[in-house]
Amino acid sequence: MRDHQREVTTTGVPPWKSPVALSVTLHLLILGIALAGWSWTSTDHEPPPRSISARLITQQEPEPSPVVEPVDQQKRDEERRAEEQRRKEEAERQRQEEEARRIAEQKRQEEQKRLQQQKEQERQEAEAKEREARKAREAEAARQKAEAEAKERARQKAEEEKRRQEEAKRKAEEEKRRQEEQRKREEAERKRQEELARQEAERKRLEAERKLREQQLEAQAEAAQRAREEESRRQREAAAAKAREAQMLSESEKYQALIRERLSQAWYPPSSATEEMTARLQITLLPTGELAGVRLVSSSGNTAFDNSALGAVRSLSRYPIPNDRDTFERYFRQFTIEFNPRRLR
Repeated sequence: MRDHQREVTTTGVPPWKSPVALSVTLHLLILGIALAGWSWTSTDHEPPPRSISARLITQQEPEPSPVVEPVDQQKRDEERRAEEQRRKEEAERQRQEEEARRIAEQKRQEEQKRLQQQKEQERQEAEAKEREARKAREAEAARQKAEAEAKERARQKAEEEKRRQEEAKRKAEEEKRRQEEQRKREEAERKRQEELARQEAERKRLEAERKLREQQLEAQAEAAQRAREEESRRQREAAAAKAREAQMLSESEKYQALIRERLSQAWYPPSSATEEMTARLQITLLPTGELAGVRLVSSSGNTAFDNSALGAVRSLSRYPIPNDRDTFERYFRQFTIEFNPRRLR
């Protein structure tokens, strides 16, 4: 019986057909197919995922052995455990195959989606380039059209300018001919008028010479009369002017004396003043007698002395002046007065 058991053990399933060897082989095959499918993927054509066909190899049933019942039971238990282990490994293999197919399918879909996105992007870029090219063609066509229109407008303008210049030249020639004819008519009329004027002038000249001789005689008589009258008038005016000058001088002396008296009353020389000190001031008055301005013409050399003289001039609110405007303008519009402790001129 021991010999028979040994024979059954040695005559069982070959090692390469064992569940463990099959499982390892199938896993390696799935991994190789997945890697090959990933590396063979191209942008132009993606082959459909490969299907893995597997055939379940069942372990040969051992022939019944004429051993005793306990040995057969043990053998069956071992076979059952082996079968369960094989089934578990087969389920795990199928799960791994399904997971590999799912991963491969997911990668294929992602790659396909990436390719589609790339194609869509390329299509959009091509459309954008086409739009840009179309816009460029339209712009070029518009530019060429605008250039053609501009050239046409320039040609029409040049033709219009040429017609205008020709018309202007024609009118200028007509105007020149008309002016020449007018000039000739005016020249003839001018010569006729000149001849008439010359004749009239000659007549008037003779008449004028006659009248001139008469007027010269009358003028000589009148000139002698006017000379006598002018000499008489000049003598009268000289006498009147002399009398007027004497009157104005007399009146100016009277008002100058009044002004010196007023300034003497308003002037208070400083204690440092000496008899040699003299300050000359130029006074400007208004026609109302009011002071318009005062200016120091010549200083005494003493500031206090000069300031006292200026103060005296400014202290008078109104100066006595003559009513006659000519006398005022000649003697009192602007005059100079000297301040000296001995005299006030």
